Amino acid sequence: MGWHWVWWIAAAVLVGAELLTGTFYLLAVGIAVACGGVAAWLGAGLEAQYLVAGGLAVLLTGAAHQWRRRSAQPPPQRSLDVGQSVRVQTWHPDGTARVAYRGTLWDAELESPGTPRADTLYIVATRGSVLVLSDRRPAD
Repeated sequence: MGWHWVWWIAAAVLVGAELLTGTFYLLAVGIAVACGGVAAWLGAGLEAQYLVAGGLAVLLTGAAHQWRRRSAQPPPQRSLDVGQSVRVQTWHPDGTARVAYRGTLWDAELESPGTPRADTLYIVATRGSVLVLSDRRPAD
C-alpha cells in the first residue's frame, strides 16, 4: 500500500471524528493530512509530505480558530428592567399585582410565595410581559 493511502485513511478518520465534535479543528487537520496524501501521490518525499501536512495543519487550524472567533455569539445581556424599582398599585387575591412601571401598569408576580408584600419592590426577572418581583434589589 502506498503512502498516499495511509494519508487519506488518516484524513478520513479525522474528518469522521470531526463529525462527532463539530469544532472544525479536526476538519482542518483532516484536510491538511489529505493534502499530505496528495503530495505523496504526486511523488514527493516523506519529508515533503510531512511539511505539506504539518504546515497546512497549522494554517488551517489558525483559520478555523479565527472563523470561530468572528462567528461566535456574544453572551446574552441581562434585561435592562432587572434591578429597577416598581410601585405596587393593587394586590390580587392570588398573589399577583398591578404595578406602575415606565409610565404604565404591568402585571407582576412575586419571586416566591414567601416574598413580603410591600409598596415598592424590585424587578428580578421577566416572564413574557409579566414582571417578577422581589423585596431585595438583585446583585449586579
